[in-house]
Amino acid sequence: MATAKTKSQKKRADEAPEKAAIYVNGNLMGFHPDGASLAARLREKRRMNELNYEVNVFHNERTKEVFINSDGGRVRNPYVVVEAGKSRLTPEIMSKVESGALSWEHLVKMGVIEYLDAEEEENALIALKEEDITEAHTHFEVLPSTIFGVTSSVLPYPEHNSAPRITMACSMAKQSLGLYAVNFNHRFDTRSYIMYYPQRPIVSTDLYKSLRLDKKAAGQNFVVAITTYKGYNMGDGTVVNRNAIDRGLGRAMMLKTYSTEERLYPGGQKDKIEVPTPDVVGYRGEEAYKHLDDDGIVYPESQLSGKEVLVGKTSPPRFLEEISVFGVVEEKKRESSLSLKSGEKGCVDSVVVTEAPSGNRLVKIKVRSPKVPEVGDKFASRHGQKGVIGLLLKQEDMPFTKDGITPDLILNPHAIPSRMTAGHLLETLGGKAGALEGKLMDGTAFSGNTEEDYATVLKAKGFDEYGEEWLYDGITGQKMQVKLFMGPVYYQRLHHLVSNKMHVRSRGPVQLLTLQPTEGRAREGGLRFGEMERDCLIGYGASMLIRERLLEESDKTIQLVCNKCGMFAYHDYVKNKDMCPLCDSEDVSSIEMSYAFKLLLGEIRSMFIFPRIILKDKA
Repeated sequence: MATAKTKSQKKRADEAPEKAAIYVNGNLMGFHPDGASLAARLREKRRMNELNYEVNVFHNERTKEVFINSDGGRVRNPYVVVEAGKSRLTPEIMSKVESGALSWEHLVKMGVIEYLDAEEEENALIALKEEDITEAHTHFEVLPSTIFGVTSSVLPYPEHNSAPRITMACSMAKQSLGLYAVNFNHRFDTRSYIMYYPQRPIVSTDLYKSLRLDKKAAGQNFVVAITTYKGYNMGDGTVVNRNAIDRGLGRAMMLKTYSTEERLYPGGQKDKIEVPTPDVVGYRGEEAYKHLDDDGIVYPESQLSGKEVLVGKTSPPRFLEEISVFGVVEEKKRESSLSLKSGEKGCVDSVVVTEAPSGNRLVKIKVRSPKVPEVGDKFASRHGQKGVIGLLLKQEDMPFTKDGITPDLILNPHAIPSRMTAGHLLETLGGKAGALEGKLMDGTAFSGNTEEDYATVLKAKGFDEYGEEWLYDGITGQKMQVKLFMGPVYYQRLHHLVSNKMHVRSRGPVQLLTLQPTEGRAREGGLRFGEMERDCLIGYGASMLIRERLLEESDKTIQLVCNKCGMFAYHDYVKNKDMCPLCDSEDVSSIEMSYAFKLLLGEIRSMFIFPRIILKDKA
């Protein structure tokens, strides 16, 4: 009898629905027999303003779990609520919004607009436009362009470009030089750039205006012609009008802050900011300190160049007592001044003397240097079309239209088809229409001005409806054989500047361990001749050049080697003869080799392996 009862109980338990686990902000709070209905009720309460609008509910049918989230840090997006295939944003409500009777907050409290987080979006079917709504839909987008993030919403016509180009355009927008802060002249940022004449784009988006980015613009409207020019804009190169640069096109200013403080050392000694005297160890010569005032700090508006001193500073000696030549004990101060790095130059913009958190005197100096566009500097449009200047051409040599308009930049036509950046072409057309009409154009995704709108404007103004123009060669004056596509495009100057990257070295410092040249521009390092470069020279059979690069110009050393046992020998200065430390032989030869090889043999010996260098005469 007991066995029969157990079987029936099991049967009922199998038929009963599995309870859903309820999580609040990631913590398990209990179980509920019907997770779907609980999630639906909570959402209804939120729409009736009985539950805070920041609460989100997600029901996972597969794992039978309900997640209720109200914690911070969630990205949430607003949507219009759809019920039974009809939008809650009725024409009556819309008319009240337009008249100002209802605000956005009212719509949220009324349950017309709802914020969903990434989890709750999994339970929603969202239409892009109101016309697309079906019975199955739960929401529709407030604006179709809100499917994009903040950065991509600022770009015009992203729906006309391929996805990788949008990604590139987003990352390059972050590298553009512009007006990053209005109070830049009072700030002491480590390194910053300010554009001299930033402009707002002719073609912009709704979000660009909402974020008020026109107040902190980061680019200029360039007149761009799409054509080749004698090979100077091959690949991603561009030809730029030199006269336009002289008039301030793309010109920026770099502000760099240098700082130093009077550090306190154990034993009560401390640094001192002053003009170093000739008796200081490491004195740089009178010329290096010529811009310093009596207090050891540079004058504002001083013009400085490589390795000139900004703040004179002396430090106590590393060892408390040093014995001089005559046996007298004396304390020698060390030179530890703050100076410009080699290859840098600029004008002292401002100087501030203050107190560091440690209580010591702190000096900050801001140096400004103008950055005029030059060959090799990088520019990019807002469609991922990046390129460097390949030629600066005088205006009189640039192609020109019948109205005398010359392009600021010539872009290669090969940059367009394979990259599928139709948005770039559309912006060119929109920029031209906007310039002729005298108004700003809308390039918002899915809802901006169309190609037809621009064609109508251009036709009405007597221009070619597709933005093409006849151009004349600036050198010969002859009319070009084909019409060229030309119009204003918003271009950004990126902070990859030739003047900050240019690096050359003849002789300089070497590393202590390997005796090879140091690495990096900041350390006056050598230029790496890598394995692939070596392979090229092997392919050419240029053995003498390999020898020069990898030995003569790197870490060449002459080592003494024992002819008997193959061990490294040494020169005994007392006996004035070469000796082998292993077999005491005096039969020693001097061998030319790379110091890194000598180091390798030493490391092998440290592992109790004895490598021998067997010598024999050249045949």
